[in-house]
Formats: sequence, C-alpha cells, structure tokens
Amino acid sequence: MNDTRDDICDLFVIGGGINGCGIARDAAGRGLSVTLAEKGDLASATSSASTKLFHGGLRYLEYFEIRLVREALKERETLLSAMPHISWPMRFVLPYHKDMRFDAETPVSRILGSVIPWMKGRRPAWLICLGLFLYDHLGGRKILPGTRTLDLRSAPEGEPLQEKYRRAYEYSDCWVEDSRLVVLNARDAEARGATILVRTEVLSAKRAGGLWEVSIQDREHGETRTVRARALVNAGGPWVGDIIQDRIHIDSREGVRLDRGSHIVTRRLYDHDKCYFFQGEDGRIIFAIPYEQDFTLIGTTDCEHPDPSVPPVCTEEEQDYLCAFASKYFKRPVTREDIVWTYSGVRPLYDDGSSSATAATRDYVLSIDEQGGAPVLNVFGGKITTYRRLAEHAMDKLAGHFPGLPGPWTAGVPLPGGDFAVDGFATLVARLRADYAFLSDFWAHRLIRAYGTEAWGVLGQATAPGDLGEDFGASLTAREVSWLMAREYARTAEDVVWRRNKLGLRLSQEQVAAIDDWMARQGRSNAPSAA
Repeated sequence: MNDTRDDICDLFVIGGGINGCGIARDAAGRGLSVTLAEKGDLASATSSASTKLFHGGLRYLEYFEIRLVREALKERETLLSAMPHISWPMRFVLPYHKDMRFDAETPVSRILGSVIPWMKGRRPAWLICLGLFLYDHLGGRKILPGTRTLDLRSAPEGEPLQEKYRRAYEYSDCWVEDSRLVVLNARDAEARGATILVRTEVLSAKRAGGLWEVSIQDREHGETRTVRARALVNAGGPWVGDIIQDRIHIDSREGVRLDRGSHIVTRRLYDHDKCYFFQGEDGRIIFAIPYEQDFTLIGTTDCEHPDPSVPPVCTEEEQDYLCAFASKYFKRPVTREDIVWTYSGVRPLYDDGSSSATAATRDYVLSIDEQGGAPVLNVFGGKITTYRRLAEHAMDKLAGHFPGLPGPWTAGVPLPGGDFAVDGFATLVARLRADYAFLSDFWAHRLIRAYGTEAWGVLGQATAPGDLGEDFGASLTAREVSWLMAREYARTAEDVVWRRNKLGLRLSQEQVAAIDDWMARQGRSNAPSAA
C-alpha cells in the first residue's frame, strides 16, 4: 500500500453532500485552497433522498422556529435565481377539513390547549390562515405569488380529491433536483480551484504541528495518502458523530439524532402540475408532488434510525402508511400496486433533546473546536433550503483563522448551466429543439432541466441521434454518459440513472447493466468522446 504526503491546503472538507459541497464552493470562491473527500458518490446518502423542495417549512412555525423559517423563505428566491434549470416555482394545495390535527406537544398546541382545552392538537382555519400570512411575508417574497383560497367544488385541483374536501389554501414554494444541486456545487467549487475526491474515504485525522494530517484512501484503487490542512470541516451528515469519535478523536457533547424519511413514487395520480399538502389525524403531514413528468412522489415519514451504517429502506409498513394517508384524500385509493419505486434517507437532525424526531429542530448547529491550534468545524443538522447560508456561517466561524478572507459572494451567483432568467425555461427548450431538430419534446425538456445552458455542450455538433453514440434507452446516449463521467464525477450506472438523472424509473435492469458495461470499458479516469 502506497502512502504519499501532499502539499498543505487551507481547508479539508469531509463529506460530499450538500453541506460539504456548499462549503467547498464558498471557500474556494474566497480564494482558499480546498480539498473535499467523499467516501462514495456525491449526494449518495441524505442529499439525494430528500423530498426535493426549497421551502420555508410551514409546519415549523408551530414550533416557533421563526429564524429558520425566515432564513429559508428568503433563500428560496435567492437560490431560484441561481439555478432556474434544476429549481422552479411550485404551487401547493392544502385542503382544509375540520378534523385537521397537529402534534399535541408543539408549543402552539400547548398554548392553545392551556387557554381552550378542546383546541389542543387542532388546526382551526384561522390558525392556518395566520400561518400562511406569516409564510407570505416573513421572507420578503418578490418572485413567488402569494396565498389564495380555492373552492375545490369547482377548481380543477379538487377533481382528484374526495368530495368532502370543499376548500383549500394554495401557496408557493419551490422544487429542486437535490442530487444535481450537490454535483453542480462541487463542479463550481472545482472550477474555482477546489479538489473534489469521490470514492475517497477519510481513515483518520490528527493535529500535528499546527495542522491537520488527514489520512485518506482511494476506495477504487486501495491507495492511501496524507493531506495536510490548516482547517478541517466535518460535514459527514449522518456520520458526523462517528467521524468525531472514530476518525478525528475529539471530545464533543453535541450529536445528531437520526431520522429516516421514506418516500414512494407512483404512476401519475392526477393531471395538473401542483403539489398537494395533506394533513393527517396523527399530526403528521405528507406531500403528493408531480414527479419526472409521468409520476407522483409521496412522502415523507419520520422514523427513528439508530445506525447510520445500516442503509435506510422504505419498509412495507411505511409504504402502507403513505398509501393509507394519501388515500384519505384522493378519490381513487393509492395501493402498493401503484408503487413503481421507493427511496429513503437518513436526516441527521441536531440532537436538541426533543421527545420525538418529528419535534426535533430542523435548524443547523455549527460547532468549532480550536484546541490544539488547527480548527475543526462540525456541522450538525440543516436542511437543503438553507445550505448556502449554512456555508456562509461556516466561513464566518473559520474567518479568524484566515486573515483577510473575503466576504460572502454566493448569493444569486449562477451554478453551472443556470445563467438564464427564472422564467426563461420554455424559451431555452424551444432554442434547443430549433438547434437540434431530432430531439423530442421529452428529450429537450429533460436536457434543459438537467444541464440548462450547458445542454448544447452535451450534444455538441450532433445532427442526428446516431451522432451521439450508443442509445441506452429513455433518451440517454453515450455522449451524455461521457459528459457525466468527464464533468460530473459519475463512475457507475447507478450514479447516472439515480443521481445525475432519474432515468432509472424508465430503464430496465438490462439497460442499466449495459450502461455499467459501457462505462467500465471507457475507463474510470479519462472518458473519451462518444461521437
């Protein structure tokens, strides 16, 4: 086994999820030399298993998480303007009925219950309206439209629902392609000088001579080496506590509680493009969201997950729960037979001592340990909507160790492919189809949603489908896979069809195996052009 010693970098980041890649991008853009190591593929854990929303968190208002909600609401439009290809506005329909309930132990419920005992655990219409008013105004909304009331007896949004639902509130949030968000942050970090190492595990890290000495192993080739860094960031997500104890060996009283969130994907359940926000009698909420043009995404659950080393799966019980929950709203019951795919992720919530995972804060905590000179910043919790602000706050924490560090810069700065107007998606699709007449509407739509203005780079000089190399099915070609290998760190078919896109929903096992075989033949380091 070969062990070599690299030059010193300013910042070493452990973890290639959204927080790690967001911090790496911010730091590299301020002129720091950055190395990031991810033991698997980018976004291979929590950051590809979210409900895929940029949202303020309407229900967090019931826990008086005002700062978190305000910050997230402000971020929605800041992020939307920087990535209009992978994020877009979405309207949410919240059907109202008199039996709506919420967690009886929330602060709002306890206060209401102390004044009017029968109100404990109930969500009256006036309380929902108050929450939506705050939601509309806390974040300085400029792009997204505000709340309105729907008559479900005549509105098309009422057609898929049971007739007992007569009124609904419609408000705004945003969709985001979560795993692409991570990859684009990593790409932008690399473009600004960062080194991004995938399939690279941190074996240990120790302070020596005022620096961190980080031992890393290339999991593909088995080679180990040491990287020295002036500061360390532990953005290990569900593994943040394990890294503290087993890899960097520092004392910390802070930790995470692991919460499994599971989702099901069904064939499309309704025709319009709006999301439903359903409230249950158990105090929980779920979403039903239009997904990948032909599907509906339903989630999420909240279940304790004791061990990050155990891969999360959507259990049969969770599938039944989500089907039953949605069936209380839709006219046509949702059954297990409707499910085409499931996924599950582990949320690393900051352990604030709450009685349940549902009640635990979704806010993040940044803890810096400076004993021994070289600092380590541990990242606990967080949500995808606030990743950019989390990165800014992380740099604030570390700024004292880098005199003259420039200030924040990422607000509104486009990610790769996102340099077009928020309302410019349809125009971009039309331009792409005009330049490449062989593209179907689905194909062009998919490419712009994935790559934005970089779609032209993916297609190159092609004048016919045959110019793009092997056709793997569902509009995926060898040229695009080559792009993903050369530009976006993809190593396997799973990286491609479940994280760089969601074509796994449309491809057979044989087709996915053919992609793996093709990628293996191209080699893992220098993918040649397919054309």
